[in-house]
Amino acid sequence: MSQTFIGGVHPDYMKAPQIPVTVITPPAQVVIPMAQHIGAPCQPLVKKGDHVKMGQKIGENPAPVSAPVHASVSGTVVAVEPRPHPLGDMIMSVVIENDYKDEPEFMEPLTEAERRDPDAILRRIREAGVVGMGGAMFPTAFKIRGGIGKVDKLVINGAECEPYLNGDHLTMLNFPEQLLKGIELVRIASGVEKAYYGIEENKQDAIDLLNSLDPAKYGIEIVPEKVKYPQGAEKMQVYAVTGRSVKPGGLPSGVGANVVSTRTCYAIYQACYEGKPVIERIVSVGGSALAAPVNALTRVGTPFSYLAEQCGGFVKTPRKIVLGGPMMGICATSFDAPNIKGTAGVLFFTEDEDKHEEEPHCIRCGKCIQVCPMRLEPVFMYMYYSKGDFENMEKYHVNDCFECGSCAFNCPARMPLTHAFKTAKLMFQAKAAKEKAAAEAAAAKEAKK
Repeated sequence: MSQTFIGGVHPDYMKAPQIPVTVITPPAQVVIPMAQHIGAPCQPLVKKGDHVKMGQKIGENPAPVSAPVHASVSGTVVAVEPRPHPLGDMIMSVVIENDYKDEPEFMEPLTEAERRDPDAILRRIREAGVVGMGGAMFPTAFKIRGGIGKVDKLVINGAECEPYLNGDHLTMLNFPEQLLKGIELVRIASGVEKAYYGIEENKQDAIDLLNSLDPAKYGIEIVPEKVKYPQGAEKMQVYAVTGRSVKPGGLPSGVGANVVSTRTCYAIYQACYEGKPVIERIVSVGGSALAAPVNALTRVGTPFSYLAEQCGGFVKTPRKIVLGGPMMGICATSFDAPNIKGTAGVLFFTEDEDKHEEEPHCIRCGKCIQVCPMRLEPVFMYMYYSKGDFENMEKYHVNDCFECGSCAFNCPARMPLTHAFKTAKLMFQAKAAKEKAAAEAAAAKEAKK
């Protein structure tokens, strides 16, 4: 069944799944941001001086596109105030002084009957604060519920194609049966008879292990995939597993598919079978500034500075802290910001890895076009971006770029293509907001006449 997509690249994957998972001791204080999902941020449910337990819900928002947040340690709330967020800006956060007792307050595990009830599963997924843990952080319960009746192909994303990242692979190896049960829960909640688990062939040990557990009894088929970046992107994953092409600007649900990540499925298992909300995840910590790479089981709210310290410290001064992988990751704005539910990797890079050119010049080689998985023409997109030409940027579909970084990776001139297209989309958003404000002002003026 496995297909392959047009374009793509083969970076040095720099993975270290052979390094076992290290359980990181939680810090003396954790900082739990109220924004850990796409959608409206949560409102704090606790105040300074309150005692909280590990797993206790401390933030909630009743909006459909939201997910509650929970305390990752037990202890005393010492502050409820804006703190640096890993994605930038200052975000309202609950700061907890760790009492190192890990006194739990988990939910009751679902009964066997409830684990066969789609509504019960979806309620638990939301209550446990499960979001897309591949990095998108879209509330999972809302995503699954929105696809019921529309989706007939459930795709589980096991590609983990980004360099350095190992969390999904290690979840497969360390918790294979639990993972299959988690996928089964997603399948039942989605109302489909079968789930397709797409896993790149560089994880053959995990493919063999999962197949040895008879995934068919859970309604799951393992689909080995060719190793090529960005195989883990939703549109590429849907095409690889189903052969269906998601149109530019469209969503997988538009072709009857839904995509859920590996770690998200494991979090759903924990929520339903153990009553455990999302309070930790495996974070791949690496980069040349560190003494050695570590795959760390890390509590949500652990500052990056503490994480680096616990992983052996630095051999060189880091110039950049990249959250996620080096291809699609973003730079952290604060060394003291904490990891959140979507933090799959924290990479500390030195200036030796900085390939930035002050005044790059396009040589019109077309190598960016060859590797674009969306069949776009980055050379023209960049030219019109540089001129601020909105009409032609739209003509060349700059808004269909999902910023995989393949074009910039393959560019011999080191053009900042991905950054340019990210900026271009922000320019379109600002333009649309300005036009909307002008139209509303004109309407208000007209109404006064």
